[in-house]
Amino acid sequence: MEIKDTLYIGGEWVAPAGTNTIEVVSPTTEEVIARVPEASEGDVDRAVEAAKAALAGPYPQLTPAERADYLAKLSQAIQARSQEMAEVITAEMGSPSSWSLMGQVLSSTMVLDGWADLTRTFPFEEIRPGALGPVLVRKEPVGVSAGIIPWNVPLFIVALKLGAALAAGSPMILKPSPETPLDGYILGEILDEIELPKGMVSILPAGREVGEYIVRHRGVDKVGFTGSTAAGRKVGAICGEMLKRCTLELGGKSAAIILDDADLASTVPLLMGTALMNNGEACIAQTRILASRARYDEVVDALADAVKATSVGDPTDPSVAVGPLVAERQRDRVLGYIEKGRSEGAQVAVGGGRPAGLDKGWFVEPTLFTRVDNQMTIAQEEIFGPVLAVLPYDDPADAVRIANDSDYGLSGSVWTSDVEAGIDVARQVRTGTYGINQFGTLDMRNPFGGFKSSGVGRELGPEGLSAYLETKSIVLPGDYTPPS
Repeated sequence: MEIKDTLYIGGEWVAPAGTNTIEVVSPTTEEVIARVPEASEGDVDRAVEAAKAALAGPYPQLTPAERADYLAKLSQAIQARSQEMAEVITAEMGSPSSWSLMGQVLSSTMVLDGWADLTRTFPFEEIRPGALGPVLVRKEPVGVSAGIIPWNVPLFIVALKLGAALAAGSPMILKPSPETPLDGYILGEILDEIELPKGMVSILPAGREVGEYIVRHRGVDKVGFTGSTAAGRKVGAICGEMLKRCTLELGGKSAAIILDDADLASTVPLLMGTALMNNGEACIAQTRILASRARYDEVVDALADAVKATSVGDPTDPSVAVGPLVAERQRDRVLGYIEKGRSEGAQVAVGGGRPAGLDKGWFVEPTLFTRVDNQMTIAQEEIFGPVLAVLPYDDPADAVRIANDSDYGLSGSVWTSDVEAGIDVARQVRTGTYGINQFGTLDMRNPFGGFKSSGVGRELGPEGLSAYLETKSIVLPGDYTPPS
């Protein structure tokens, strides 16, 4: 068993202020695989002071190109340890190794590379014409920022938030989930390796109480939160009360619309990849699959064959596509939704329980429901597990109506041989990201976020960087001429 006894605070490995610890339990074996300190309020206070000192220090004064260089070095250093990080994330949360290297780690470096490129070209200062003369518009660091990180794709979410903060010159306090603290220790080692200036990053694994303390801390100016909609509402309420900037990336219940001209032989394999990615524990998973009544049975048969062929088991086995869920409570939650689907009249075509022969570990069979009405619980609530529902529609307008009949609006996709028809559908569906015949619906260099209850604000792209910047207007004399 791995035992850690320090926390990464302000760029230093230090003893924790408290004595509480977190036990990391393998979702595959149900055995404790590591023990790490749980950060306390005293550790948060120390991290905030270090961040405030860093905000007044050299890093925010670096040129954009110099900050971009740090981001590029961070990406390269993670790439050098990518296999190790992928194995650690698989061990702590059950992500299949067939997916974790690219989906958990290398995707994170793609994000950091995007931040580096954007930082080199972003207009942090520009002179604009004003009513009485020129105005210098500056983008300055928002202040001390906090990143509240979920357990499903921990390093990727860190890259979304920390990359933006470092691009902006804002120090960041990261709070990993108690289920996935181990990859954060490797990240701390990497930050030391690239010699990031002290105070710019602290990593404090802890539970909800410490997370709320960070959000409420008067020394924290900006919060980036990824997690459930229920928790996001609380974070948003606190930030609103304190007039604190926040970005909220929350839940999803995304609809994949299969138009009648779609080629199922090519569509279904790609769709399955985004429907069951990361054991179904993905906010952008396409879990509502919409098929026309004319092709409904054909689509169901194709999907059923694909779900039946999905291998379940030890996530370290590269042939396995679906591993265990992160925790016993999550497995029980997903099984509860499956029973709810049955009780409301949906039919289980494939799966529907725990896989035979896997007595240890928090496994759930990949499950496909048919004859689903969009008002059923399994069609409206985010399950966060390997559970798919196939819903019938009358025509494309009806499909758009069903897709939009949701509290969520994070992602979605349309599958068609006519890209222009797909674009027409995409323009009508109220989600923050959308894919046409795409495996994924998130581009590493363009804005990501949700409509409705899927969140507030955007990550990635210029919009995501702007969330970590404050805008200052400096009114210049009317006869001012910038130096050549």
